[in-house]
Amino acid sequence: MVKIELCNAEKEMFQSIREQRINAYYEYGNLLPEKHWNALKKSLSSNVDEQEGVEIIVATVLGKIVGSVALFPAKINAYGDLIDELDYPEIRMLAVESDYRGQGIASALISECINRTKEKGFDAIGLHTGEFMKNAISIYERIGFKRLPKFDFEPANDGIIVKAYQMKI
Repeated sequence: MVKIELCNAEKEMFQSIREQRINAYYEYGNLLPEKHWNALKKSLSSNVDEQEGVEIIVATVLGKIVGSVALFPAKINAYGDLIDELDYPEIRMLAVESDYRGQGIASALISECINRTKEKGFDAIGLHTGEFMKNAISIYERIGFKRLPKFDFEPANDGIIVKAYQMKI
């Protein structure tokens, strides 16, 4: 197991984090219709994570950024008009470089989000993930996230569902 260090992202890291997200999600480019993939890339590289209260957390190994996640606060418009504001924080845009997968980095980032959410006094944390992201869903369910279908949405009107999950903490 590698030694993973977690810290808050500095503003000068944002552009490289966004590029890393796209690289981490690139494997889905061939699975998705082009319109959906382009919308996903636009979302991953947008500055939506610069809203007030959003925490961008990076995972480093030997000083190299190998993963990141954005923790959105409760009551924020994280998905535009696609869903209502939620009463609990939300994990978004979890990304781990392909060469570093299977080493506990995603779990460490998720655990950090859960801990920060607990520290803020919330009793739940949520996330949304594309139904095509089988490995991510497996990790989330193993950690204890449960489906919350009433907050599912279909961002590109192409039959591909973004599934909602929540975990009571």
